Amino acid sequence: MSSPVDSAVPSPASPASLWRHRDFRRYLTGQTASVAGSSVTSMAIPVLAVLELHATTGQVALLAFLGQLPQALLALHAGALGDRHSKRRLMIFGDLAAATALATIPVAAALDTLTLPQLMVVAVVQGAAGVLHDAAAISLLPSLVERSLIQKSNSRVGALFAVAATGGSSLGAALTALLGPARALLGDVLSFLISVWCTARIESREPSRTPAEGRRLRAEIAEGLKYVHRDHRLRTLTLVNATTAFALAMLNTLWALYLLRVLEMAPSAFGAVLGVGALGAAAGALSAPALARRFGPGPMMLTALGLTPLTQIPLLLASPGLEWQVTIGAVLFLQLACAGAAGTTQRSIRQIITVSIMQARMQAVSTWLTSGARPVAALLAGGFGTWAGVRPTLIGGAVLLVVPFAVLLSSPLRGLRHMPDPPLEPAGADVVPGPGWPPSTDICQNKSLDGGAT
Repeated sequence: MSSPVDSAVPSPASPASLWRHRDFRRYLTGQTASVAGSSVTSMAIPVLAVLELHATTGQVALLAFLGQLPQALLALHAGALGDRHSKRRLMIFGDLAAATALATIPVAAALDTLTLPQLMVVAVVQGAAGVLHDAAAISLLPSLVERSLIQKSNSRVGALFAVAATGGSSLGAALTALLGPARALLGDVLSFLISVWCTARIESREPSRTPAEGRRLRAEIAEGLKYVHRDHRLRTLTLVNATTAFALAMLNTLWALYLLRVLEMAPSAFGAVLGVGALGAAAGALSAPALARRFGPGPMMLTALGLTPLTQIPLLLASPGLEWQVTIGAVLFLQLACAGAAGTTQRSIRQIITVSIMQARMQAVSTWLTSGARPVAALLAGGFGTWAGVRPTLIGGAVLLVVPFAVLLSSPLRGLRHMPDPPLEPAGADVVPGPGWPPSTDICQNKSLDGGAT
């Protein structure tokens, strides 16, 4: 029986160029189509709820909440399933479930039977299917490419996702105007089918696994939580993710309201600013590997996290006018470039240092914490914004962006000069990491934080 490391890593004959890597191209094409399609839905569903079904403010908020709820409730379960079963099959199942649920909306609209409760049920089903798909998709990448190419792979993924999200929003607006919001959702249904087709054509073998007979899913979830907690690098980067998500959720809750109402920005200018920001995210993701090689992953991430709170200062000082709109666009470009560079790098580090049979559960812990932080932060922003005002709430969110910088600054990861080497894998494919695995995170870390050998 082959070991996980043998089956998870491509052979030495694998192409060095990612663009010549057929499985990576198929993976990237499918996931990019899915991101673009999801942006179509994000544009069309609120229009459908407000204009066609005359939803109240509370109902719109409930619809958004129900769409986010599965991430907080099911992320850990999805991660355990991702490490227990075939990731590609879970991705295909999630895509088909989401496509089927979403397709009921244009059908019901054509029959004039569409209701708001149906939208809410679809939001829950689609959210649950998305959690399952994403847990499997993110953890599948390390089995498609060599560990040395993981950062470059995440760089390409992050850049294309940023562009696809922006393009999908524009496509969603166009389809909504041409076809109506219900039929516009057929664009997302098509994107799910494209993702299924691309995923089904991936040929790389996944890590071998044995059936988890007699083992409860709860025990495997607990293993994932303990695994992340024991490794100081995983623990630190996961905490950085969660605190960043909380602060940005506070800011994003009131971002549109502040720009459109307080700064009197026209909708066209608002859309242009968001487009510039998406270009920043793509630029940051693409430049991450080169920046990490030149300055070291640790200093690069620390600098990016340190710059992010500073980018909020022009926003807080802004007033209506074209000059400030240009300034806000520029600082948003910088903010999302920092997010793209730091995000792809920290994800790559987590994937590199995690053993194959724990990939999905490791990622699920991060998803669970970040998705749980966002609704809480949104409620806090709404309450504090109502009590103290929009601008003071944005100031509070900007101050909270210092927390992830402080977390990384207090960690030895701040001085990481090279991407770490992969850890020792379990001896056999049927070995499940127990309380003593990994033997020592310091031993498994083959490169010291200053670049020397340990």
